[in-house]
Amino acid sequence: ACDVSGIALTKLDGTAKGGIIIAIKNELGIPVKYIGVGEGIDDLQEFDSRNFVNALFGD
Repeated sequence: ACDVSGIALTKLDGTAKGGIIIAIKNELGIPVKYIGVGEGIDDLQEFDSRNFVNALFGD
């Protein structure tokens, strides 16, 4: 077994807003560290919770 210290979550460029991020944090107690917002490797970026909340609820 190994300890998981975080998750890289992909496919957040679709129509879903990514509410699964909150469920993962609550259920597993581990942070989402990276998100994928496109098809290429350059589309993998560090997860920023403030930007995520602003995108969900607007500025």
